[in-house]
This record gives sequence, structure tokens and C-alpha cells, in this order.
Amino acid sequence: MDKALLNIKNLSVAFADNPVVHQINLHIHPGECVALVGESGSGKSVTALSVLQLLPYPLASHPQGQILFQGEDLLQISEAKIRAIRGNRISMIFQEPMTSLNPLHCVEKQIGETLQLHAGMSRKQARSRIIELLELVGIPDPEKRLKQYPHELSGGLRQRVMIAMALANEPQLLIADEPTTALDVTIQKQILELLKSLQQKLNMAVLLITHDLNVVKRYADRVCVMHQGRQVESSPCQVLFEQPQHPYTRKLLDAEPDGRPADVADNSHKVLETQSLKVWFPIHTGLFKRVSGYHKAVNDINLTLHRGETLGIVGESGSGKTTLALAILRLIHSDGRIEFAGQNLNQLAQKAIKPYRKQMQIVFQDPFGSLSPRMLVGESIAEGLEVHGITDKADIDRRISQALEDVGLPTDIRNRYPHEFSGGQRQRIAIARALVLKPELIVLDEPTSALDRTVQKQIIALLRDLQARYQLSYLFISHDLAVIRALSHTLLVMKEGIAVEQGDTEAIFQNPEHPYTRELFLAAFGNEARPCA
Repeated sequence: MDKALLNIKNLSVAFADNPVVHQINLHIHPGECVALVGESGSGKSVTALSVLQLLPYPLASHPQGQILFQGEDLLQISEAKIRAIRGNRISMIFQEPMTSLNPLHCVEKQIGETLQLHAGMSRKQARSRIIELLELVGIPDPEKRLKQYPHELSGGLRQRVMIAMALANEPQLLIADEPTTALDVTIQKQILELLKSLQQKLNMAVLLITHDLNVVKRYADRVCVMHQGRQVESSPCQVLFEQPQHPYTRKLLDAEPDGRPADVADNSHKVLETQSLKVWFPIHTGLFKRVSGYHKAVNDINLTLHRGETLGIVGESGSGKTTLALAILRLIHSDGRIEFAGQNLNQLAQKAIKPYRKQMQIVFQDPFGSLSPRMLVGESIAEGLEVHGITDKADIDRRISQALEDVGLPTDIRNRYPHEFSGGQRQRIAIARALVLKPELIVLDEPTSALDRTVQKQIIALLRDLQARYQLSYLFISHDLAVIRALSHTLLVMKEGIAVEQGDTEAIFQNPEHPYTRELFLAAFGNEARPCA
């Protein structure tokens, strides 16, 4: 520990005199990857943010402890000195790049800022280095990306931009806070292998914060487990997975999604069918912005979904998964046939679509972003009822209570705001908001990706229970193949807008035919055999 690059000793953190982290001890050597794992609220991010003094001071305080970086206590140095360290000797990759990147600045300006500030580069020098960094993190056509803004990039590309920013000054310590949470498995593998190679090349230390134990098992050297602000176990990675000592660690290791969905009835009727569904976006070039071609986001997709069935949709970022779902919901223009409730939705005007929207609902990836922070939980759930003409207050109250009970939440939370709940509870509220209208079809767009494994398992069990109880049909979009397998009856694998493989989920898992599907499985499970049913 004397030669450790970072040495955290007996660190405690409090918010307004309420202790949230208790006497954490953690050390990282150069070139080492240490994983900090635990459920949401365990104190992982608070501990990491303390290193760079990014907590909301003076609300936050450190009643005791030291954070020694190369022997210097970061808790005792001046603000000017810590600013010189941030983004230079110690960098951080945050969990959600869309909220961490400045929406008003293009890629070149965002990365260039740290180079100009810490390395004193001119704009021209910075531009050359930025292109080099974008190539390093695997962004195609880096020069074309320089003038793009965060909203113009996919989740995987935004995360790569964040990594490029963090690596710009070749830091000695990289703090990666859930760096791959919202990414699909192939991008996740690429980014983690990129970090691993850069770690070895630069002899860089990495503090990896994650709830994904598959990532920990494959990339970490040592693991520190946190629970309710306390460090409950710390050991070499292999030892922890083979001989976990603490009951909480064993609980985390047992939280992998398991089980299979209930069988679909033989006489189940068809809820949804698409034929030759296409979403092509025109590419405008030249002074007069003439159409020079099309980006074929979704191209010739045929699918069928029955009552009580789940169709899992997988593929890389930009493969067209969410675009397909939005087209089916008629939230974006498409060509082809979308048959729902016996009606071709693509033949209807927007006004005529409204009655069908009651039967088609969507649950988004980020419940905090999809729930209005200014509306009470009860108001958010009731909003859809009021839009569809249900005005009787007693009936609305009864339906809200039923929806909250269905998702396992107490009915008295209706008078609280979204920020008062954990991520798992917010996702249950979002599901209740979709469920209250008693739909036939629910689109689930990455509903568990930002949740830790124990909560994921609960949400999967909840979705299975609701499906069995109400014979719901799900379109389930996810990059997590373990979650897809636990919930889906059939599987659609997409790549560059095309369905490359489609069929029974178990059959595809046991014998994937397309090379791209095999690549997905390899990225998700490594060289380990896929678990048998």
C-alpha cells in the first residue's frame, strides 16, 4: 500500500451531518484495475466523487479519513491545485454521457477544452490530437464527428467521446463510473478492452464502478464490495467469485437473471404484425441540401407478435432497434404495413391513431428522464387517463391505486415526486404509468439497463407476473442478452437496420446461425459456454 498511486484511508462522507459512507479503505497501484461494486445507494459514486472533490460542498463533508494521491492528501489541498489535477492526472468517465456532455458544444470544443486548459495546446494542435483520440477510441470518420453535437451521436459514440475526453491528457488514474451501463454488448466489450489496452500501454490505474459482475469478472484485478455505505468485502477478483465471504456478496453473485417466460397459449391471437417495414432518413448535401441518398435505419422488417408473447430485439447502437419501435408506435414516419388490432396503422392519419395509442404504451430506458420532475407520481400516472377522456376522479384514483399495487408499490406514494425514489422504484412507477391504461402492447426500451442486478431481477419477475396476469404483449429492446433470454419467447437480431436472424429465443441461444449473432454472444459471455436452459 505504501507504493499505491491512490490510497483511501478510513474515509467517511456525510451530507448535512448524515453519514452516508463509513470508513472506506481502498488502494490502487499503477496499472491496476480495482472494481467498486454494490447496489444503487451503496456509496460507490460518492466515494469516487470524493477523490476529485466533486461532491456538493459544503453540504457534503468528510468527518474523517484521507485520500492520498501519490502521497498527497487531496482533502487538504487548495481548489486551484485540485483543478489542476482534474482531467489531467486524474480523469473521470461519468455514467450518462448525454447529461455529462455540454449540449451546446460540438465534439471538437468539448475535447479541445481539456487539452487547451491542461496541455496549453493551440486550437490547431488540439484539433490534430482530438482526431487521434477519436481514432484511438474507435470512432469511425473522426473528422466528420468534430462538428457534431451530443444529440447527433448514438449512446455508444457519446460514451466514446467521454472516454476520449478523459484520456486526452493520459491520466495516471482513470475513474470509470458505470462506463458501459447503457451500451450494447459488442460496444461494451470494445470499450472495456480499449480501456484495458490503454491501461497497460500507459500503466494507468483504473477505478471501475459497476453493478455488472460479468464485467468485473473479466476485467478487474481486485474487487471492493460496498453495501449501505460500508465496505463489506475486499479481495482479489478470482477469490471473490470462487469463495465469496459476505452474505451480501453471495446475494450479488446470485442475482443474475434466470428463469424463462411462461408459454404462450396455442390459440393466442395475433396482436401485431409488420410487413416490409422501412424507415429511411434522407441525406441532404450541397448548398441547396438536395437529397443525395438515404440512411436506411430500418429496412424491410417483418415480425409477428401474439397476445401474451414477448419479442426480444437486440443489436448494436444504431442498428435500428428503437427506430423500429417508434415506427410501430407511429411516432415517426415509416413505409410498409403495421397491422395492430386488425388495422393497418400506416393508412391512418395521426388524428385517427389516437384511439389505438391507449392500447400501445412505452416504457423508456431512463425513468428519471421520462417522468416529469414537477409532477407528483399520481399526476404522472393519471396523465394518460385524462388524455384519453377518463375524467371521473373516483375512477382515476381507483386505477392509480391498482396500477401501483400491480407494480408492487404502496398506494400512498402518489403524493411524492420522482426524485424521492430509487432507480428501481422509478422504473416501477414508469411501468405503472404504462399499465394504467390497460394496454395490449407495451414497448420496453432498455428498461433494466441502468439498474443493478438485484433490481433487474425484481423488474424481470414483475414483468413476467404482469404478462401472465393481463396477457400483455411486449416488444423488449435490450443489449443485455441474459435479460433478453429470461423474458423473451422469440428473438429478432438487428444489424444496420436489417433483421439478420429471427426465431425462437432458446433455439437461437443454443445454435446461433448468423456470424453477427455469434459475435454478440461471444461479447456477452466471452469464451464461457452459454448457460443451458
